[in-house]
Amino acid sequence: MTLQIGSAAPDFTLPDSEKNLIELSSFRGRNVVLLFFPFAYTGVCTTELCGVRDTLHDYTSLNAEVLAISVDSPFTLKQWKTEQGFNFTMLSDFNKEASTAYGSLYETFSVGLKGVSKRSAFVIDREGVIRYAEVLDNAGEIPNLDAVKATLSSLA
Repeated sequence: MTLQIGSAAPDFTLPDSEKNLIELSSFRGRNVVLLFFPFAYTGVCTTELCGVRDTLHDYTSLNAEVLAISVDSPFTLKQWKTEQGFNFTMLSDFNKEASTAYGSLYETFSVGLKGVSKRSAFVIDREGVIRYAEVLDNAGEIPNLDAVKATLSSLA
């Protein structure tokens, strides 16, 4: 399933790294950047999310909340967030519901692992409409975060 730009963003409720339940719809009135990623503690994921950490002001200055989502447990995400000093919300899609709804799930990943989030980026506007969507089949690539920021700028 591929989500189309201009369509309503599927709502979800996921636990964050502190085990609080977070609803996407609770961010209405703010722009949201969803970043799906395969696994904590892996090279490309660390590079991508450390880059977001180091430029978070670029997102917050555009009235955007960054939500990073993987199938890792909240416990793993909490440890990784602490170790890397991530300054944005990390959500556990352990049951794969959000990854499935956003068309961001590998059927089979590396070494035969099934049900891993694809590296993806979505921009959702203040009304809950998808304004940017990029789902990568190659986990070694990073979404075009300049295009994400340009989309956010157009919404400001």
